[in-house]
Amino acid sequence: MPKQRLSVVVTRRLPEAVETRLSELFDVRLRDDDTPMSREQLAEAMKDADVLVPTLSDKIDANLIAQSGERLKLIANYGAGVDHIDVASARQRGVLVSNTPGVSADDTADMALALILGVTRRVGEGVQRMQSGEWDGWAPTALLGGRVSGKRLGILGMGRVGTAVARRAQACGMQIHYHNRRRLRPEIEQQYEATYWESLDQMLARMDVVSVNCPHTPSTFHLLNARRLKLMKPSSVIINTSRGEVIDENAMVRMLKAGEIAGAGLDVYEHGHEIHPDLRGHPNVVLMPHMGSATVEGRIEMGEKVLINIKTFDDGHRPPDLVVPAML
Repeated sequence: MPKQRLSVVVTRRLPEAVETRLSELFDVRLRDDDTPMSREQLAEAMKDADVLVPTLSDKIDANLIAQSGERLKLIANYGAGVDHIDVASARQRGVLVSNTPGVSADDTADMALALILGVTRRVGEGVQRMQSGEWDGWAPTALLGGRVSGKRLGILGMGRVGTAVARRAQACGMQIHYHNRRRLRPEIEQQYEATYWESLDQMLARMDVVSVNCPHTPSTFHLLNARRLKLMKPSSVIINTSRGEVIDENAMVRMLKAGEIAGAGLDVYEHGHEIHPDLRGHPNVVLMPHMGSATVEGRIEMGEKVLINIKTFDDGHRPPDLVVPAML
């Protein structure tokens, strides 16, 4: 008698190749449109499915997990970050959680470098001038930005993405500095000619560019609070391609308006897709719609990791990318 196929619910549209392979392997329910599921739809899906495939737009909290059905045994997250999932509550209910680490590190690092260049070279202002028809020709003092070569880059979080940012910035001639929970091995520091700062405060006070590349956890919420942001030089810029909650956004906006920080390049925001109105109008703030990992290759690789996690679980083994509460 053939084995019954797992019931899998996918909460958002995924690349066609990923959806096709899911349909071949499992009894899958796909989304017809690319809008997030409502809380009621998520609750219903979690009552009937063996496996839920959510994304960062789905808040899977303790209350939803408590309402899940007995069939739900795996939440195979499409994405590396899992701060939108209450992993501890899931495990207490016997539900495993997996993710897709390491896939988007290079893509996100590319975006971080693009934002560094975009802010320091005033690319946003240049694009706006061209699109509005205001450009009337070259001038010696027009839109003067800063040279990145020789500048000090402070990387907050030297994991996969942070080291990928360091590699790119080093190629541009930037000096690499970093703050991390653990100091890197000497050979890795030597590879990037990186200076380790045990004190985040001391690093912030000396950097020309600060790149946020750490996850959002209870310990990193508002890690860059008003006090720490005030340590930065008025000529410095801040880049965030990680999680918006790491920065006190209101404090950052106040400092940008007061000229206490020179600029910001942001791909993530403290309140999701709700953008602070004063960020939109600032001349030296480059805003991106959370597209750091948005490459065709990266999104397909994420889907392949989801497939492997589900198939490994279906075969009776531990998913290779299992997330446990101690990792958070």
